[in-house]
Amino acid sequence: MDSDSAHESALGAYLKDRRGRLNPAALGLPPARRRTAGLRREEVAQRANISTTWYTWLEQGRGGAPSASVLDRITQALMLTEAEREHVFLLGLGRMPDVRYRAPNGVTPRLQRVLDSMTASPAFIRTATWDVVAWNKAAAVVLTDYAALEPSERNILRLIFGDPHSRATQPDWESVARYVVAVFRAESARAGALAEVVPLVEELSRLSPEFAAMWQDNDVRGHGDGLKQRRHPCLGLITLEYSAFAVDGRPDLSMVIYNPVSGLVADRIQALVSERSDATTERG
Repeated sequence: MDSDSAHESALGAYLKDRRGRLNPAALGLPPARRRTAGLRREEVAQRANISTTWYTWLEQGRGGAPSASVLDRITQALMLTEAEREHVFLLGLGRMPDVRYRAPNGVTPRLQRVLDSMTASPAFIRTATWDVVAWNKAAAVVLTDYAALEPSERNILRLIFGDPHSRATQPDWESVARYVVAVFRAESARAGALAEVVPLVEELSRLSPEFAAMWQDNDVRGHGDGLKQRRHPCLGLITLEYSAFAVDGRPDLSMVIYNPVSGLVADRIQALVSERSDATTERG
């Protein structure tokens, strides 16, 4: 068996398995007598708007490689998860599917616990449009007290280009701003969120000539990791190492972590976090 046949057979076997796991009654299909569990091939084909013959050939490893559009319709017909959809594309086409942007709906408690475990390292989770949707206590005392802001104001670009306090914390604001715009352009495209960022880009272009000029430069950069300096009212000028991570299964989210390069600064950040926690407890 050649490699193409092996891939087609693997795809067919996987589709057949997923088809057999679906409950016809849950999909509103008539409870007719069925020789095997799950949907019939013709029912999947009808749901995917393709011919029964073509779908049958696909399960049998015949007919060649399907198009991305056909695979996408089949994954919807079979009600596959995002991970299962990716697997089908890898089996059928040898590549990942195009990214489909999903509007964020917050983070899981598990992700929040990951943030909270970093007591001396400011960390937050941002969306593809760079709205901050979760953060830890260290981020609140070192970066921005996001809880004190309205949700619409918890946007990194709005803060950099529209908030004088945020601007004052950057020793080299222009370099930071150019870098942020270039990374934002690249990451929003990678997340498939180009349409979603249009209103934000238009808003910032109206409010900030500096943003408009930087956006028109069309620069793109990767985030990765590096060093960042920041002025802090209690800590003075501090240096932080930053790293950005994709959240598995959530192309709309990224986690950004800042680690203090100095143990002394780390200790002082923890002290500030403790002071804030104590003050909150007293008020409560």
